[in-house]
Amino acid sequence: MGTALDILSDFPANTHADWLAAVEKELKGKPFDKTLVKKTYEGIDIQPMYFMHDLDGLPQVDSLPGQPPAMRGTSASGHVVNSWHIAQEITLTEPEAFNRAAQFDLGRGQNSLNIILDRASLHGVDPDRAPQEDVGVGGLSLATLTDARTAFTGIDLTSLPFRLSCGASGIAPAALIAALIAEQGKPAADLRGTLAVDPLGTLAMEGGLPCSLEAAYDRMAQLTRWAMAEAPELRTVAVGVEGYQNSGGSAVQDIAFALATGVAYLRALLERGLDIDAIAARMTFSFAIGNDFFMEIAKFRAARLSWSQVVASFGGSEEAQKMCIHARTSRWNKTEVDPWVNMLRVSTEAFSGIAGAVDSLHVGPFDEIFRTPNEFSRRIARNVHIVLKEEGHLDKVVDPAGGCWYVEKITAQLAEKAWKLFQDVEAAGGMAQALAQGLPQAEVAAVAERRAKNIATRTDRLVGTNMYPNLQEKRQLAEPVDQAALQRQRIADLASHGATVDQAARETALAAVRDHAAALDAALMAKAVQAVRTGATLGQLSAALRSGGEAVRVQPLNLHRGSEPFERIRRLTEAHIARTGATPKLFLANMGPIPQHKARADFATAFFNVGAFETIGNNGFATVDEAAKATLDSGAKAVVICSTDATYPEIVPSLVQRIKADNPGMMVILAGFPKEHIDAFKAAGVDEFLHVRVNALELLTKLQQHLEVAA
Repeated sequence: MGTALDILSDFPANTHADWLAAVEKELKGKPFDKTLVKKTYEGIDIQPMYFMHDLDGLPQVDSLPGQPPAMRGTSASGHVVNSWHIAQEITLTEPEAFNRAAQFDLGRGQNSLNIILDRASLHGVDPDRAPQEDVGVGGLSLATLTDARTAFTGIDLTSLPFRLSCGASGIAPAALIAALIAEQGKPAADLRGTLAVDPLGTLAMEGGLPCSLEAAYDRMAQLTRWAMAEAPELRTVAVGVEGYQNSGGSAVQDIAFALATGVAYLRALLERGLDIDAIAARMTFSFAIGNDFFMEIAKFRAARLSWSQVVASFGGSEEAQKMCIHARTSRWNKTEVDPWVNMLRVSTEAFSGIAGAVDSLHVGPFDEIFRTPNEFSRRIARNVHIVLKEEGHLDKVVDPAGGCWYVEKITAQLAEKAWKLFQDVEAAGGMAQALAQGLPQAEVAAVAERRAKNIATRTDRLVGTNMYPNLQEKRQLAEPVDQAALQRQRIADLASHGATVDQAARETALAAVRDHAAALDAALMAKAVQAVRTGATLGQLSAALRSGGEAVRVQPLNLHRGSEPFERIRRLTEAHIARTGATPKLFLANMGPIPQHKARADFATAFFNVGAFETIGNNGFATVDEAAKATLDSGAKAVVICSTDATYPEIVPSLVQRIKADNPGMMVILAGFPKEHIDAFKAAGVDEFLHVRVNALELLTKLQQHLEVAA
């Protein structure tokens, strides 16, 4: 019988210093920081491995879920007892279509109604007075109580949580909902969810408000007082920071600007006589989820940790310190080219959000960036929730990331960096002043610029767009919308509603709203509800609620997607092919046997496929003369020389000279970047070098210009 195994003696513990020494030995002189440490857009260095000592000095890691500072979630049971709400956005425009989709989706797994209003409704303008491009754009066109009846037929708003986007001021859309509930004989006290009023978020994304911020805060206070009295389960203050992530910002910026916006709302409502616990209990935060899986988990933990400290500093109770979070998958990293990949992207993002303990979640349908999602795309997105719950069992674990040294460490680092940026915003005079000065916009733009550079050089990869293109994909097209016809229909609906209205009663009710608009009590909401019940439209009510004060204007965030430059290149080439019937081609001058040129030839083919270009391949040429003749005979206007760095000095000068002697306009690209020969090869006539660090966006653009691929 052999000797018994003694774990402690046979496997002695190794220290961090021992591990580091072993790693440095394996690196053989390569710098540790540059080889193994990942740099993030948050300014956090991600180590290759984390150890128990990384938790030293982090007291929050000993906290429990549901307990201060609520970093690990606001409930002791996490998602085990009360799972996250499946709050898919329903963005169909017409009330009838919205209702059909809502009833269908609610019967198939969705358990929270997420109502997104169109631009006209968010601006408080009826379809007959709104610009055509605002009617039906982005969501539901909701103008009258008749619209509300139609949109919510067969849906009991008191039986499920809902979220209603309200833009800068929530009184008018909230009054439509409250009037409908009253008409149905149901108590407003049974309403649960969020009336998402967010003037600073609206200001950041759109660059303006129809009223002064003070007036917007007055309306927020009035709506909150009404909710406290009549609908205590409704949240009325929303801090939406999706726009920062969807403009290319970082997790640090998401948290910092959420804190700064939240503090601005706390102060505004405290000044209007509300109590800190009452205010904080009616706040909800909305984030976009980026693609850095662990960083996004840490983001939600760090946000709760930081917000707890904020509310505590205002004297808020432990319960008030808990942050309610709604999240949606990002738009910034989604692609219109090969959009099916978006299904995979949202799956990892949803996982991050759930592991980060968000309270409700929208998973973006794969086509939401270029058309109104259809039944198929809505189903696939909804099923991401259901698979993660029913098959991934994420509702069986209280805090999936708890105790992970990596996540705990970057949570603390995120919180520290976000707090510093939050202090910078406070030093600038608060969030409103910072937006006026352009501070958040500039911070986000700086990160977005770094992202753009990394996408251009393919350091950051967008599968199917700047890497691994699928040239056989069947393009998913946006379904055409006749905006003029849509507006005419909505105007007709408005007229039909107006024909049933007692105009004298409506004007009396609107006058009561105007007369009471300056009072900061709950009575204004009751008068607004009465106005809706007498037939007042959302636009008429919004006009009655508008008070004096200068409208606010700032530089809006640059909402965009990272893939757009590559998508433009791809679509420009495709348009050229459709117009001319000819695919732009490059000839591959493969030199030597297959093992000598194959790697670079394959790289070149994949690279130029990104721009929808075709490469003309071959099994290689033995001589320069053969390669030059084949290149010239191919009819291509560009050639890529593919071989090894060792063979290039002998091959390249003579091959390039022979090609250009017969065709001076030929664009010559060399696969590789042999540093010691670059100048000589340029002098010989090489125009561009293709390598892993090349700016792909620039090279593909130059190629398009050379090949005259233009509309």
